[in-house]
Amino acid sequence: MSDLDRARALRRRHMHERQAVIFGVLLAGLAVAGLGATAVYTGSVSLPFVARGFSTAPPPPVPDPDPCPPAGALPLAYNQVTVTVLNSTSRVGLAGGAAAELTQRGFVVAGSGNTQPAFEGVARISFGVAGAAAAYTLAAQLEGEDLHLVAREDPSVDMTLGTQFAELTPADQVVLDPSVPLVAPEGCVPLDQAAVETPEPETPAADGAGEEAPAGTEEQAPQG
Repeated sequence: MSDLDRARALRRRHMHERQAVIFGVLLAGLAVAGLGATAVYTGSVSLPFVARGFSTAPPPPVPDPDPCPPAGALPLAYNQVTVTVLNSTSRVGLAGGAAAELTQRGFVVAGSGNTQPAFEGVARISFGVAGAAAAYTLAAQLEGEDLHLVAREDPSVDMTLGTQFAELTPADQVVLDPSVPLVAPEGCVPLDQAAVETPEPETPAADGAGEEAPAGTEEQAPQG
């Protein structure tokens, strides 16, 4: 065999060896990928990005807009507003303290107590159509309250104190003019179009938290 033939044979052998190595690596990779896919499919192995999920968290629910006050309705004298104060938090005596302060301002406090579940906000004011003006008069004593229209015939109002409640607005900072109609908040819904909710049942007061507060006796006009 000539030197040229030997060189060609050697080159072909090297080529075959390289091809064998390449095909071997490819087959090994395919085998590993197949085993991994089988493990994931059977649940033996979980992938980090699968656990987290590809989708983003759903946006928080958008609260319903507040019901508007009646057109042209004036603030009520405080002694014309009957309110029940409820504590939805674990802070003992919260309802009793707020009820006592409302009584000092002249509101008629029908009682106070505890309720569940906890309201994750400052305060929820629940009222029927007849109590809309009373609800807005009471709402002026707070900042960040939520107004909820419920199925109720009488004009009484419930104020449920939430986890973010700190205190009532100081009496000298309450902006209410008895001669100026109640201001409708931006984006509110007319009463006849607002969604009517079912009132949540009150749970019994526990360990003296939220004791009944005395009703107010003096007539007091809204503070300006």
